[in-house]
Amino acid sequence: MPEDEFVVTPWRTEGQIDYDRLIERFGTERITDELKSRLFRLAGEDHYMVRRSIFFSHRDLGSILDRYESGQKFFLYTGRGPSGHTHIGHLLPWVFAKWLQDKFDVKMYFQLTDDEKFFSKGALEMGDATQYALENALDFVALGFKPRNTRIIIDTRNIRTLYPIAAQVAKRLNFSNTKAVFGFTNETNLGMIFYTSLQSAPCFLEDDPVLIPLGVDQDPHFRLTRDVAPKIGRHKPALMHNVMMPALEGPGGKMSASSETGTIYTIDTPAQVRKKIGNAFSGGQPDKEQHRRLGGDPDVDVSYQYLRMFFEPDDAKLRKIHDDYRSGKMLTGELKSILIEKINAFLEVHQARREEARDALGEFLLEDDGNDRLGNGGTDSSSDGNR
Repeated sequence: MPEDEFVVTPWRTEGQIDYDRLIERFGTERITDELKSRLFRLAGEDHYMVRRSIFFSHRDLGSILDRYESGQKFFLYTGRGPSGHTHIGHLLPWVFAKWLQDKFDVKMYFQLTDDEKFFSKGALEMGDATQYALENALDFVALGFKPRNTRIIIDTRNIRTLYPIAAQVAKRLNFSNTKAVFGFTNETNLGMIFYTSLQSAPCFLEDDPVLIPLGVDQDPHFRLTRDVAPKIGRHKPALMHNVMMPALEGPGGKMSASSETGTIYTIDTPAQVRKKIGNAFSGGQPDKEQHRRLGGDPDVDVSYQYLRMFFEPDDAKLRKIHDDYRSGKMLTGELKSILIEKINAFLEVHQARREEARDALGEFLLEDDGNDRLGNGGTDSSSDGNR
């Protein structure tokens, strides 16, 4: 692949992503300083992931804020394709969704797409995907969501709830469009072709519009969903996209649940974290003397990027780390030590909460009896979705 090229799809991310070009390619909008200020004003405080443009792009965020400002509600939805253990990159949109839920007092649906991972991962059996879904759900609950206004959906377990909505969507999607968006071929299995309809379904569980914080690689699914929404009389989903957390190996690609050496899992031990970060790609110089003289490059250094994206919310502290590393005052080993300490401190708390979540998980799982919706959503295609 040429150095200036990159690929971003729901199933494949390669190359050094140019996010300005990606905005043009996907047809999204940058989250401007004005929109950030408005979000922060309505929330009552700011959030470092938006402040630092970790969430950098959107679709219809302004419309969601218009609605909230006029006294009307929205709800939240995000999810995870359970192909393996949860890694820290998965947590980015979940942590931000928790902040949105707390600040705006809204309902939250979390979808675990075990079916999609069975369709797309040749070696992954359905039972394995469903088991990973239950394990991943523990990480979601451990972040502090409350069952009062949060439900977890597992596709194969909640198909009675999802299918009537998915059928409305599927009837209005055609193979030509999905092929153009995803590059499907005659060899693509029918499960993958139908899957976008199921991922669309939680968007329409409530009568209110939805805001979806998610990795930008998932945008193509919801581009199709937004096209279909007016045809079934529903609100177009609004989106906030986060950048992709890089793999430990460095620039090019994203952290992946299937790459053990390139990923920090939420179940990793302190020793595993130390080893993985110790081997992570750095922006430092080949030796100590050169580093003191020339300094490091925090823009490509994986440890610095993890601090910027997740583990150091204090801007002043992050700036000092940046400047000391850039000047050569801070060595690569010192930077990695800071990150190792922060990751292990986070995981110590998270893993304890994750174990506690085992007893609480049942309170979050959506009951597939038609009466466990958080609101009064429905699938009536005659409802006025454009109000």
